[in-house]
Amino acid sequence: MSDHIRNTGPMLASPRCGAKTRTSSACRSPAVHGKKRCRMHGGAQGSGAPTANQNARKHGLFTRDAIAERRRISALLGEARKLLQAIE
Repeated sequence: MSDHIRNTGPMLASPRCGAKTRTSSACRSPAVHGKKRCRMHGGAQGSGAPTANQNARKHGLFTRDAIAERRRISALLGEARKLLQAIE
């Protein structure tokens, strides 16, 4: 048996990770110093996307202009169908 005194107080008092686990419970690991997440949930050095990430650019499919254009085209197609049915 060891007579070593364990000093676990600072670790137990440290802020916890704010992430939610797969079981919908809070992660109980200590957060990385100066961050809000533990090393497994994004607090590790080098984690996250690089600055000016070109892969994260928007494709523009759901912008207001694109949605409005699709609605105009849909309305135009609806009018064309009505016109074709009226001719028949």
